[in-house]
Amino acid sequence: MLKIHQLFLRIYGIIFVLIFLSISFTTYFWSKNIYMDQIEKNLSQNIDSLSLVLHNINDIQKVAKEFKKRTNLRITIINENGKVIVESDRDKTKMGNHKNRYEIIHAKYDGIGKIIRYSKTLDKELLYVAKKVKLQDNTYYIRLADYTDKIQKNFIKLSFHVIAIITIFLILAFIVTYFVSIKIKNETDSILKYLIDLSDKKINYEISSTYTQEFDKIAKLLNKVAQKLSKKEKQKAKQTAKLKLANRQKDEIISAISHEFKNPIAIISGYSETLLADPDLPETMKEKFLNKIQSNGNKMTQIIDKLRLSLKLEEGKQQTTFSKCSMITICKRVISDLKDKYKDHEVSIEGEDVILDVDETLMEMVLTNLIENALKYSENDVKVKITNSYISIIDKGIGIEEKELSKINKKFYRVSKNGWNNSLGLGLFIVHSILSLHNFKLEVKSKIHEGSEFTIKY
Repeated sequence: MLKIHQLFLRIYGIIFVLIFLSISFTTYFWSKNIYMDQIEKNLSQNIDSLSLVLHNINDIQKVAKEFKKRTNLRITIINENGKVIVESDRDKTKMGNHKNRYEIIHAKYDGIGKIIRYSKTLDKELLYVAKKVKLQDNTYYIRLADYTDKIQKNFIKLSFHVIAIITIFLILAFIVTYFVSIKIKNETDSILKYLIDLSDKKINYEISSTYTQEFDKIAKLLNKVAQKLSKKEKQKAKQTAKLKLANRQKDEIISAISHEFKNPIAIISGYSETLLADPDLPETMKEKFLNKIQSNGNKMTQIIDKLRLSLKLEEGKQQTTFSKCSMITICKRVISDLKDKYKDHEVSIEGEDVILDVDETLMEMVLTNLIENALKYSENDVKVKITNSYISIIDKGIGIEEKELSKINKKFYRVSKNGWNNSLGLGLFIVHSILSLHNFKLEVKSKIHEGSEFTIKY
């Protein structure tokens, strides 16, 4: 299994190559179009310059030769009937009529015509630009041409310069990314060492990080966990019973986190390795793998958010905003959000709407947790019953043993027998804590293989 910084560098390496190739090709064709447009513009301007010095038809041959020496461009002057009257590079008497040439036709009707064409006369490919001009009340076509092989050489030299600059930039970006990955490695190693020391009860220091907000939050969260464990360790010195309880709780926290993170991390690493190992995977398969990676990353974020929320609720630091809310509206929204995940189950709502003064976000979290648990552990449909004094979520699922009912509100407690497992053991603890903020109560009735009924009384 790869480490985070190794995975990061591999993915960046692939992205680096793709960006380099994309930018190189894009730059090549983009700059080629610009360069060719500039050559065409220069030829057009040279035609304008040549037309200005042509005052007399008698000196047209002389002027054309001087212009050829000065610009090294092929010059052809054609009369209105298509006859070549001046040619700088070949014998004009051996040249055919140019009246139907593409560039001449366009120059006749549009004022200017241009084309890249292979010249049998010169046995080379040229870029032709022709313009219609007036000379002594007669119409002529001045055509200038430049050899594309010369243009290509100049363009390739320019392209190499541009691509070299881009390559230097990407290499610098890669170097910066490498050092960033090393810094991330050091931060994660520090956190892993802290977790190892935490599990070995060797914590006598505080971990800190100023690199990113995420690492800072993780460090602070770990420090809070360590502080709580430290306080409990001091209490254990006074009472053996409290010592055992605190040890068990610590093991359950680490076990719960490890249990919840193991599967999504394995999925993310597995699909990432497959994508890296086989670049020829079909696009549909790649998209499926990336969706799996994203969903499991979101799952890990939700687990961390639950841990943070449980700490805030336990410490009384969770802020609340109370407002008048429709319970049916919240229930419908929750059911709609869960519908895609549990397509084979139906959730029905009974009773009339009740308006309560609650924190809408926290109340929606409570109902989501209870309804999703009902859907998860029931093969039949789920019913939500709303009255003026309570809301009940009723299922016909596997149920909970009676001896477990008094424990399910405890933090990090999980029921594992008969297949009922409340994730980290935070779900009902959070539900109970949120309802306490509202002065509501949660009652649970359940029997094995007969289903459960979770009732919120207000």
